[in-house]
Amino acid sequence: MKAFIRIMTFVVAAALALGANAANQTTTGKQRQSREQLAVAQARHIAHEIALDDNTAQKFVDTYCQCQKEIWELGPRRQKGEVSKPNPEQQIQQNFERSQKILDIRQKYYKKYSTFLTQAQIQRVYELEKSMRQRLMKKRSAAQKQSRRDR
Repeated sequence: MKAFIRIMTFVVAAALALGANAANQTTTGKQRQSREQLAVAQARHIAHEIALDDNTAQKFVDTYCQCQKEIWELGPRRQKGEVSKPNPEQQIQQNFERSQKILDIRQKYYKKYSTFLTQAQIQRVYELEKSMRQRLMKKRSAAQKQSRRDR
């Protein structure tokens, strides 16, 4: 009877351990972050890279996330599955308008950053932001190529 209880205890413990491991994998595995979570992570990374103190880092994270939200509110560059494309002239005009809106937002937040960051820090923010954007684009491109191969 003691052997049976030991075996059952071992089986239950193993099942619990495997269940916890599986639950951990689903939360930390290949789950995509929301873009809000991604923006916070990017802002924290940038704040760490330019060695901001805690107070300034929090201001930066909040301001950076506000800036990203304003850019997201502009909507996507193009609609997925869009059936009718505007003619080339309209498309170019729409691209100019979106670019101008993004520029206006960036200038607005440049002024906000200038209240608590130095010019060198702001320049470094832009450099880091650009390198992260390029890295994400490469990942997205690689994932798209892989999904095409898998089809």
